[in-house]
Amino acid sequence: MVKTNMPLRSIMGAGALASMLITPVVLAGGTIEFGENKSVTVGAGLRTAYTSIDDSSDFDVQSLRLYMSGQAHEKIKFTFNTECTACVFGQDSDHIGNGGDIDVLDAIVQFELSPGFNIWAGRMLTPADRIEMNGPYYGLSWNQYTVPLLPSDQLGQAGLLGRDDGVTVWGALGKFQYAVGAFDGVEGGPNQDDNVLLSARFAYNFLSMESNPGYYSSSTYYGGGGDIFTLGLSLQSQADGTGTAMEAGDFDAIILDGLFEKVLGNNDVLTIEGEIKSMDADLSATALTDPTCFCLFDGDSSFVTAAYLFNSGEGFGKFQPYIRYTKNEPNAGLDSDLSEIGLNYIIDGHNLRLNINWTSGDANLTGARGADVDGLSVGFQIQL
Repeated sequence: MVKTNMPLRSIMGAGALASMLITPVVLAGGTIEFGENKSVTVGAGLRTAYTSIDDSSDFDVQSLRLYMSGQAHEKIKFTFNTECTACVFGQDSDHIGNGGDIDVLDAIVQFELSPGFNIWAGRMLTPADRIEMNGPYYGLSWNQYTVPLLPSDQLGQAGLLGRDDGVTVWGALGKFQYAVGAFDGVEGGPNQDDNVLLSARFAYNFLSMESNPGYYSSSTYYGGGGDIFTLGLSLQSQADGTGTAMEAGDFDAIILDGLFEKVLGNNDVLTIEGEIKSMDADLSATALTDPTCFCLFDGDSSFVTAAYLFNSGEGFGKFQPYIRYTKNEPNAGLDSDLSEIGLNYIIDGHNLRLNINWTSGDANLTGARGADVDGLSVGFQIQL
């Protein structure tokens, strides 16, 4: 499933109109075909969880997405996906685009010319580390966003949920994969000269090639991709990408991530994922005290996750226990860490799974030390 944002009523209306005006029509798995190399596919994704942290507990919709993708020509495709930010952040959130309940998550025209050279333009994921390229739906653990995130995940001023407006060139040359892009990055604020954000990801597949839409990734294939060992190097940079209009600073990030997945002799699957991230935010003392500051994390972070899928038993689904450890080390301020012990119950890969996890620690996605708390979460994920 492509990681995607249009209200359901509009999607249903568009599909109905297409079915009335275009013949012949073939319906299969949410796809409408109306001629050679012409089709539209619709889908949806939902993540919801019950979370208990110390003395508080909540039932939350953590993500609600509507997917639309299509093809207009043998080499020209499009993707249009939405996220219900009002569901995730609350009805009065400042993060809701244009005051509405639905934000455009992805809006991409895709020129897919060859395996080695393709161009995407519009709003899309900025090339980045694996957990950014996964999105929440294709992660290994439930709480993968406990390390500081890149500018496009800062909720509005430089993008939304890892997305930004720009262009990406990507492809695969043998077992080498690349994605290089230019994006708006932070607009206004410190970036008075409209400098672009440069973003790139390079990965080498030492064993089996990973198979994903475009330049996206996953943190586990549940053994379906064979034996995998992939290392990825991600880079991002923007002049005047952090700080304030009066106290602007440059931003740079370099990230090394790795994924190892081994199908064992009994068909069980061992998965190990890890990352080392270094972010350099050139922030002055004055900028740090300014409430208008677009302040990014300055320092290092890392995590490692190990999981074991019991694939040989009979039943409705498969159990996948995992353990994860996160460490955040800012250049100024206190270090923080977080441990997570969880259990995935895999019914249909990334399309249908349950999760229960326990977390303990004070790390979070800001990189700054938070409250040292214990948490229990029970989550459900479905994609169509």
